[in-house]
Amino acid sequence: MARRHSKQNSTSFRTARVGELIRRIVAESVEKIDDPRLALVSFTNVHVDRDLHRAVVWFTTLYQEDDEDLVAILNGYAPRLRRAVARQAHLRKTPELVFRTDEVLRAAERIEKLIAESVESVEPAEIEVAESESVR
Repeated sequence: MARRHSKQNSTSFRTARVGELIRRIVAESVEKIDDPRLALVSFTNVHVDRDLHRAVVWFTTLYQEDDEDLVAILNGYAPRLRRAVARQAHLRKTPELVFRTDEVLRAAERIEKLIAESVESVEPAEIEVAESESVR
């Protein structure tokens, strides 16, 4: 018997597909904007509501200090970027774009740094003892 897809699965697949389309369009459109403050911005993900009313666009940049300024700048360009999405995506309803900083990459960097520091702080003798106990 063939398994039918539930409406929730098809909706989440559709919103994920629309989100990826919006991410590509926004990234290409921001490249065309002549604003040096947006030069090192990378768009990582877009989360679109089920009803396509709102899309949260997650971005990251190399300069952590400028995050709040970049959110304001990008939200200022949001109407222009929404029009670009409307022109290129051909959706019945174009979602409102809201920009947020993506902290996942920075959190991963902090975790890696903490792990590296903890490994460096462990004495070589402690490592040898731990390895000899695991062999037994």
